[in-house]
Amino acid sequence: MPDKRCRACGDLIPAGFQATGELCPDCAFEAPPFERAAAYGAYTNGLRELIHLLKYERIKPAAKVLGRMLAEAIETLELSGEVVVIPVPLHASKLGQRGFNQSELIASESLRHLKTYRHAEFAMEVAAMKRRRDTPSQVGMTREARAENLRGAFGITSRAVVRDKQILLVDDVLTTGATVSECTRVLRRAGAKSVWVATVARAVRVTSTFAVGEGNSQEVPLAIAAHP
Repeated sequence: MPDKRCRACGDLIPAGFQATGELCPDCAFEAPPFERAAAYGAYTNGLRELIHLLKYERIKPAAKVLGRMLAEAIETLELSGEVVVIPVPLHASKLGQRGFNQSELIASESLRHLKTYRHAEFAMEVAAMKRRRDTPSQVGMTREARAENLRGAFGITSRAVVRDKQILLVDDVLTTGATVSECTRVLRRAGAKSVWVATVARAVRVTSTFAVGEGNSQEVPLAIAAHP
């Protein structure tokens, strides 16, 4: 039997977990603000190394491979019509240090592969969203702490670009979803019709047992790999 994935965030649903609407435990507890998220693979081994080559070793040709992977993830969302693609922005200080936004490079490469995708017309708007402040590292933070850390970190530069539009948010890695959730809230407040999320990778998860009733236990996923 194939693994079941959450229809909202795309994470695996633990075997035996019962929830309405095909949701994972996290999304069943609190539904994410975006429509749905998709990722090419797990943030482990070769995929993790490839992302690190681009981000930290500045090996830009890696974006070509990652872009193809991202395109495959985007296709699983089955989007149609006009779609505005927005890479999650970096703060100006981080952009200056790295010299490029890895999410922008990956998104640009993915659009080359999506030109033959007949159901949707994709157009990238790099400057539609900005990162207002350089937030502290979120490694080790709880879901609630991450959300608080990111509150007010993003802003829209032009409402006309996103108003009544279907938005596709693109990032390299999805960990807890705090970053894309905050971006989604900002976009929805600016009038976006819908927001979808696509990433190359999503954080590795392990299972932990917790009690759900007297004499019962349930396996739920816990994020252990932080987005660096």
